[in-house]
Amino acid sequence: MVRSFLFTSESVTEGHPDKVCDQISDAILDEYIRQDPESRVAVETLVTSGFVAVAGEVTSKAKFDERAQEELVRKTIREIGYDKPELEFDASSCEIILKLHAQSPDISQGITANDDKEQGAGDQGLMFGFATNETEEFMPMPIIIAHKLTKKLSEVRKSGELSWLRPDGKSQVSIEYEDGKPKKIETIVISTQHAPEISNHEITNAVIDKVIKPVCGNLWSDDIKIHVNPTGKFEIGGPHADAGLTGRKIIVDTYGGQGRHGGGAFSGKDPSKVDRSACYMCRYIAKNIVASGIAEKCEVQVAYAIGVAEPVSLMVNTFSTSKIPEEDIENLVRKHFDMRPAAIISHLDLKKPIYKKTAVYGHFGRNEPEFRWERTDKADLLRHAAGM
Repeated sequence: MVRSFLFTSESVTEGHPDKVCDQISDAILDEYIRQDPESRVAVETLVTSGFVAVAGEVTSKAKFDERAQEELVRKTIREIGYDKPELEFDASSCEIILKLHAQSPDISQGITANDDKEQGAGDQGLMFGFATNETEEFMPMPIIIAHKLTKKLSEVRKSGELSWLRPDGKSQVSIEYEDGKPKKIETIVISTQHAPEISNHEITNAVIDKVIKPVCGNLWSDDIKIHVNPTGKFEIGGPHADAGLTGRKIIVDTYGGQGRHGGGAFSGKDPSKVDRSACYMCRYIAKNIVASGIAEKCEVQVAYAIGVAEPVSLMVNTFSTSKIPEEDIENLVRKHFDMRPAAIISHLDLKKPIYKKTAVYGHFGRNEPEFRWERTDKADLLRHAAGM
């Protein structure tokens, strides 16, 4: 029996309060890694009206004092678009408090490699990666379209094409699936902060013409249900309207609710933290499995004990779409992918300042040269190893 259902995912713009925090945390991480690739960083950010707090643990040889940190925070906020006093969160005037201290030696001794011991995992935990062949990005369609909508909102704001747009915004996309395959866009919701002089009618028409239709392309239909600023007004936004925190948009960051999530956030963490690096590796594995044709959909789970290099578990789930048994796929993964933290960091080239770019519009499904976890360079090897 063919079953139809709707699946919905959301994305948020770079001016969303939580994403402001992710970008600040990753900008600080990038600067430490730029100066010292061996930096250990775990940085959290909080924002609210006219206020930023940055706290966490850093062990690094970088020359990056408090004044330089504050300047970087202000630069990041300004680049997002919070550069006017009327937004009640302004890069030039917001109060900034910085509280960074060294990493606990109890943690450090568990993850520092030496002659007797290889680098262990930076924490215990479980991580997932996911891929599906329903889009060219090997991502679920709802989250890919949602990200493209928020990115387009930012583009037309920054270019001045829709000059009344302000930095905060969200998108939500509902896709109709039939027999497990995406069939059509059912509903699109856009909520975008705006200047007070523009009417909701004007906003709706402009967003449909300049954002929604260009993103939808040949998926556009006059039957799509559209909701733009459904409350009727969105003048007050950003950190002035809602407090933001690092790591509070983990489903936006990953697969939009498809595939499972281990719970660990990414931003502000250096790659010794397997919350981040192992999720990237699991995505890399899942994407190569799907790209190889072994399965149409794939989820990979791995788990670690703090200070231990080898994972404590590995699982592959293909949702009954694989051409060979899942146990065989797991054996292929164990043979062709090294899941020890140091090997992950080396293979994906993670000791580089690449992280601020990940902090908005998703960590996965993007064709960025630095995002080595998006490569499908092992697909042919897996296909041949599977006898296909």
